[in-house]
Amino acid sequence: MRTFFFSILAGIGIVLCLAGYFHLKNPRLAPVNKLTQDISVTEQIKQEAIGQLKERGFATIIDLRPDGEAVDQPTSTAMSVAAKANNVKFYYVPVPHGEIPQQSVAQLAEALRNAPKPILMYCRSGKRAVRTWSLVEASRAGGMDVHSIMAAVKQGGQSADDLEQDIMRRISERAFISGEKR
Repeated sequence: MRTFFFSILAGIGIVLCLAGYFHLKNPRLAPVNKLTQDISVTEQIKQEAIGQLKERGFATIIDLRPDGEAVDQPTSTAMSVAAKANNVKFYYVPVPHGEIPQQSVAQLAEALRNAPKPILMYCRSGKRAVRTWSLVEASRAGGMDVHSIMAAVKQGGQSADDLEQDIMRRISERAFISGEKR
């Protein structure tokens, strides 16, 4: 009976050790939400997840979280090194909490324009990434209309209701500048 009991305990120990090893080797990925065919968003990722994201097909990762927001947060430099090691393009476009600076919108627009697709953007929760993207898309010549942008934001698991007026203004400005029909 004792031998049976110890065999069971040893078996459980082996299973737990293997589970821990595979968990460390392949960390659980946070949910990834699509905004468009080529652009997705998620919450904070770790360097160890970049290989899995590459396997999922992502060619570019864009970090919108400013360095130093949290002690457990990997730096943009560490993320860039991990991305390079996995043959993934990496952009760092820090967006502070609160109002989204126009400079961040312009930087993200440039990154989205130049980056290999598909693209994964992240910040702490995904909120700043989605909201900044919504302003980029509203400003982009040939971009989505306000209803499509708001639907994509919702599909991304976020809200941008407070940005709707700014989104509509940007759409009007792009239409005026480019002669687009609304």
